[in-house]
Amino acid sequence: MKRALVTGITGQDGLYLSELLLSKGYEVYGLIRGQNNPKADLVRSVVPDVRLLNGDITDLSSLIRALSTSQPDEVYNLGAVSFVAYSWENARLTSDVTGLGVLNVLEATRLHAGPDLSKIRFYQASSSEMFGKVQDVPQRESTLLWPRSPYGVAKVYGHYMTINYRESYGMHASSGILFNHESPRRGPEFVTRKITQAVARISLGLQESISLGNLDAKRDWGFAGDYVEAMWLMLQQEQADDYVVATGETHSIREFLEIAFAHVGIDDWQRLVTQDPRFLRPAEVDLLIGDPTKAREQLGWQPKVGFEDLVRMMVDSDLAEQRKTSAR
Repeated sequence: MKRALVTGITGQDGLYLSELLLSKGYEVYGLIRGQNNPKADLVRSVVPDVRLLNGDITDLSSLIRALSTSQPDEVYNLGAVSFVAYSWENARLTSDVTGLGVLNVLEATRLHAGPDLSKIRFYQASSSEMFGKVQDVPQRESTLLWPRSPYGVAKVYGHYMTINYRESYGMHASSGILFNHESPRRGPEFVTRKITQAVARISLGLQESISLGNLDAKRDWGFAGDYVEAMWLMLQQEQADDYVVATGETHSIREFLEIAFAHVGIDDWQRLVTQDPRFLRPAEVDLLIGDPTKAREQLGWQPKVGFEDLVRMMVDSDLAEQRKTSAR
């Protein structure tokens, strides 16, 4: 039985990845910060077979203890301060967790493995936000990184540190440059979930309108449940490498709104949406679209859930949740 240690297990990716690993017969350990973490109950309800360990990716000693307890064959570092807008409000914390946290997990893994570094395979969750002011369309593994947020800068640091550990120590360390991936488990602070939650509430008469930032920003959106499979596939390869994980399609927030509102029978959605300067980024990323050719050809990976189905899936989930909440 293989063992895996997952940081950031309380997020959507951590939950979907844990489900995937458990279905493949893994023994899964999840790192969770604080004994009274409010998201611990969520993990226990969704993936009750996961063994939770207390730890913090900003604390090297706690990571070494977690590795000693779990004795993993694979380490998946998904932990990060992942809300891009927040990274401007607290650039230091974002840098400590999303950037230096990667160094800590890499170093703890190296120290735990000892002379036989090949016995542990490492995955780093890199991000399309690293491309920022894009220099190629579409973006691929060789595209110059030009981040436009403290979050993006921190992810670039973690990405290159992963490459450095691979090249310096021979670690089997891979990075997945994941483009935007969403699901019903996405946090309500993210624009996609903010939209689907608002659409559900508006359709049920519980909310009157929604305020957003740049409606013309374009993203390459996929389903998180598909993307975690790519993470796993990377660690099954003989050689470690970096891969863009994306759909190869781009859609604007306007398109997202149109599909979401149409799904609940609202066609004149423009009157229900206002643009608020407070939600505009100090430095915007206007267009992200990935080239997943390498992942398709070398990993045999491709997304299964299309954009429109993803939007409808999220709206349906929020409709069910809002109806349940209203019935209480």
